[in-house]
Amino acid sequence: MKSIKQAAIGLALHGYIGIALIAVCWPLNWLLPGNRTAYLFFPLWLGYVLVIDALVYMRTGSSIFTRSQTEFVLLFIISAPAWWLFEIINWRTQNWVYLGTDSFGVLVSHVLSTLSFSTVMPAVFASAELMRSFSWIDRFANGPRIRPSVGLCTTLFLVGLAMLLLTLGWPRWFYPFVWTSLALMLEPINRWLGNPHLLERLAQGDWRPVAALCAGALLCGFFWELWNYYSYPKWIYRTPGAQFLHIFEMPLLGYGGYLPFALELYGLKNLLLPRATVPRI
Repeated sequence: MKSIKQAAIGLALHGYIGIALIAVCWPLNWLLPGNRTAYLFFPLWLGYVLVIDALVYMRTGSSIFTRSQTEFVLLFIISAPAWWLFEIINWRTQNWVYLGTDSFGVLVSHVLSTLSFSTVMPAVFASAELMRSFSWIDRFANGPRIRPSVGLCTTLFLVGLAMLLLTLGWPRWFYPFVWTSLALMLEPINRWLGNPHLLERLAQGDWRPVAALCAGALLCGFFWELWNYYSYPKWIYRTPGAQFLHIFEMPLLGYGGYLPFALELYGLKNLLLPRATVPRI
């Protein structure tokens, strides 16, 4: 465990760079005319990741960036294809649409989108490590034990697959299953492949990883929706039956989707980068 003085140095090295990025990019993203978000999304969210990572380091003496810059960069690399998977599903469900992207060519739009998507996993996992650093998470250390039997894993996979097929077949009615189906499918897949998976911890009654991931995704979700509100290009939602009580562009019920979304990201990380030690939750 590193000393507080060393932690403060860590914050100075990359946390303050993150603060500077946010301080510059946030007002520019809201105030500049034209399609500024396309170019400012990545540096703004890189700033967020660096600040959150530095806070984790200050609180615990360890963080994703300080443990391994290689894994830190790899998270950005695998994050883009992971989010493109949800974009592909959204071509069918049409639950969110982007305003202002039609001014870019297809190639430029995809390149800028991919760069923006690369920040999703680092942001959520850094936030999850921050949530894990608080003592209230320890309340989830002794929860119900779930034994990952063959029957349970098979059932989880089949239920997740059925939910995904229902989403693709009848998106108007079953679109919320997008944020659960992949989590149910990926847990048994990772177990069968010998990759890290949450069921390992749930077998011991340790729900702290689940709680940290969900809380971290909610924190990210708040800033995603906040910074999106006055951005351009921006996204808006089409969620039948849930278009009420909006907080920014997102309906209140939609924030519930961030909880299983965090578990899906964790499953995708374990599938694409099984040897990585991040996040430590």
